[in-house]
Amino acid sequence: MEILRCEHVSKVYGEGNTCIKALDDVSFSVEKGEFVSIVGPSGSGKSTLLHILGGVDKPTSGKVFVEDTDMHGLDEDKLAIFRRRQIGLVYQFYNLLPVLNVDENILLPHLLDGRAMDKERLDRIVEYLGLTDRRNNLPNELSGGQQQRVSIGRALFNHPAILLADEPTGNLDRKNGEEIIRLLRESNRKQKQTLILITHDESIALQADRMICIEDGKITKDERIRVLGGGLGE
Repeated sequence: MEILRCEHVSKVYGEGNTCIKALDDVSFSVEKGEFVSIVGPSGSGKSTLLHILGGVDKPTSGKVFVEDTDMHGLDEDKLAIFRRRQIGLVYQFYNLLPVLNVDENILLPHLLDGRAMDKERLDRIVEYLGLTDRRNNLPNELSGGQQQRVSIGRALFNHPAILLADEPTGNLDRKNGEEIIRLLRESNRKQKQTLILITHDESIALQADRMICIEDGKITKDERIRVLGGGLGE
């Protein structure tokens, strides 16, 4: 079942002689529960693509459908709501609010959406992330790996249609980086969470079901690595 469809997406910055084409007619689709890695050199357009898929940036032309909703056809208010409910974002630099503790950072998008706190789900996620003894800590009291786990918890809490991760290990040492990838893969395999991950690390990219390569704003390769496998429910 298709969960995301990207149709002829282009992104242009500037005009005339200063015009830069970050994305050039990019089209692909992603199945529900699929783990897709997107790789490419610096400046290839991969992060621009992720920001457009996440509703953070708008394409110059083309469309992005998430569960058959034309995301960039929504007005700003509806897009903000859609993004909170359907898109989970994990960044390289965590993006946690420094005045909120672990629980509060995880819950933030859920509470902004006006929903009552689901304590049972919060407890499960905190335990899954190995942060049970850190729930009252502020971000500056956590290691980099722990902060990234909090950002994963925040991204997963609302049961998003798609989890997008932009170089999630780029600010971590090898050990913590491997743990973050393990958590992301586990959420994909066991919870059937659709995952799209941007990375420059080929060893990480090859852990995906499928690898898309981008150069100069174009898809140069779209390769199936492994057949989609089943997994246990949450």
